[in-house]
Parts: sequence; structure tokens; C-alpha cells
Amino acid sequence: MTMPAGVYYAGDLCFVLHASWDEVCDLVIQDHKCLEGEFTLRDGRKFAIFNTTYGDGEYTDQIGRSYCVDSGSIGCIRLEDCDPDDQPLQYAKDGLASIETFQDDFRCMNADGIIMIGHIGIDTNGTHEEDYDEEDEGIW
Repeated sequence: MTMPAGVYYAGDLCFVLHASWDEVCDLVIQDHKCLEGEFTLRDGRKFAIFNTTYGDGEYTDQIGRSYCVDSGSIGCIRLEDCDPDDQPLQYAKDGLASIETFQDDFRCMNADGIIMIGHIGIDTNGTHEEDYDEEDEGIW
């Protein structure tokens, strides 16, 4: 799929689409499955969203930037299309997402657990931070 050139928030969309999250879920969850791809909200805003391999956690891209995930997914949306009360720039500043400028249209996809957003490759197959300590693993 191809997204148009522009300035984008890349990361977990639940952080920047708070007011629209119910609508996002209605679009991407069908028959108990989480769909991936490009979607359009009722008001015309477009976004791309992809499932992470291991759900929630912290993943990194090819240059070491972190992406904190709380919805089991990573996506992108134009910065100007984030919900007005959310703070996408702050999430990026805090190292939880990134803000990217794409001069040209760009492709998005999930390539076997590596989420590609243009030139950004976020590996959701490898090591990621989890919500429990390694010493707790034996009790699961």
C-alpha cells in the first residue's frame, strides 16, 4: 500500500487517536481478527496499521529508535490528522514513537514481523521489552 508524502507520526496509533480509537477498532477488528493495512476514518483521515508479532512491548527500528506499543500494533498517520488533544510530538520526544517527513509517496507493509513504514523498519520479531522480569518466567 502507498501513503501520500507528508509529515507522519509512526508508532502505536492508540496514543494519538484517543478520541477516534473506538472507530479505529471497528475498522480493524473483524470476526475476532485484527486486520492490517490502510484504513479511512469516517471524516476522511487515512492511516496504516500493522500487528506486532509479540503484542505489547517496546520495539526498535533499524537505527535504534524505540516504539512503545500498548495496542499490539504499530502504524502511521499524518501528523495533522492526529486527534487534536493528543500530543504526538511529545511521544516522539519521549522516545516512544517517531515523526518522519516523507518527501515522496511511500509504501507500508508488514514483512513477516518487520513493519515497514517507508524507510523505517521496525522489527517486532526480535528482542523486545516485556512487562515481567526474566526471573518470573518460570512461573508462567
